[in-house]
Amino acid sequence: MRIYLILGAIAAVVTALMVPLVRRLAVATHAVTPVRPRDIHTVPTPRLGGLAMLAGIVVGLATASQVPFLRPVFTDSAPWGMVTAAACICLLGALDDWFELSWPTKLAGQVLAAGYLAWQGVQLITLPVAGVTIVSFRVSLVVTIIVVVATINAINFVDGLDGLAAGVVAIGGAAFFVYSYLLSRQSGAANYATLAALILALTVGACIGFLPHNLHPARIFMGDSGSMLLGLLFAAAMIAVTGQIDPGAAEVTQGQALGAFIPIVLPFAVLALPLLDMLMAVTRRMRAGQSPFKADRMHLHHRLLRLGHTQRRAVAIMYLWTAVLAFGTAGLAVFQTRQVAAFLGVGGALALALTLAPHRTGGRRPRHGRPPDKAARGRLDDQLSKEDSDDITT
Repeated sequence: MRIYLILGAIAAVVTALMVPLVRRLAVATHAVTPVRPRDIHTVPTPRLGGLAMLAGIVVGLATASQVPFLRPVFTDSAPWGMVTAAACICLLGALDDWFELSWPTKLAGQVLAAGYLAWQGVQLITLPVAGVTIVSFRVSLVVTIIVVVATINAINFVDGLDGLAAGVVAIGGAAFFVYSYLLSRQSGAANYATLAALILALTVGACIGFLPHNLHPARIFMGDSGSMLLGLLFAAAMIAVTGQIDPGAAEVTQGQALGAFIPIVLPFAVLALPLLDMLMAVTRRMRAGQSPFKADRMHLHHRLLRLGHTQRRAVAIMYLWTAVLAFGTAGLAVFQTRQVAAFLGVGGALALALTLAPHRTGGRRPRHGRPPDKAARGRLDDQLSKEDSDDITT
């Protein structure tokens, strides 16, 4: 556990140190998100934050490759295939941050990155339910690509408020990491180092390093370079976890009636909010005869704001829902079903109460969709100049 925590900390520190540099690059190359009618922010904000997170992931993985404990993880091409696919999807997102690519172009790039990930060995071979084995390589490839692309877009759809996507992935990734680590320990193997635990530790670390710069009011957005990067990494970890399951085993842990289903349920629990948001958005847009990728202001976070919640409160509520669902499901690997049910009941009731009880403030809510003006751009430039000395020491 200590090795994973150290590697996560390395990813966090490198990401945090890279953010100011990436922010300057974004401003210099005009990768700045303007204020559009569907947006919540009121000042043009630099994006490309995914480049900083990618740097943290790469440095963390390079460090891990030199750790004797993790040497078995690097016996094949899967880790380097994962980071190569991550770099490709991050570059695709960066190009979109710069030039706003069309959705067919982005979808094609996502499919290629997912295909390369599967080709390098990170693919669904078995499903931990009734010992199902995917015999055909083509079927395995197609299923893997679908899972990866769906996860990438789920994270991308939920990235709508300051700190939301990074926080949701950090919380869900932490729960997934705990489960993956416990699963490897309980397997009885002499060395319980796994690719899934490594990916999750680095991903959570990168999110934690990015969050201080991304919390409201955000100094930088992760952009598609970040949301698609996190989606691919999370999907890679999810797929790698299924590779740890013995299809012939009736249960993952002793005394757990639902143990064999945890690997299937947990990813959906962790990604419950992003997947629900994506499903609702796609259904809503297709029923209206629009592209499923057409942006609108009907996402879950927009609905929370319309209920009267502030940005920070809306993000905190979505954090709470993610934590309840993710840690509750992961808890099946450790606690009795009754205990987990009690946690889910109490946590779910608290989250629901906070969701339906808007926070009343005396302050004036920001005007959404205010068009950017010269004054706003000037404030951005002034802020950059003012932060010169801070950025050097950040």
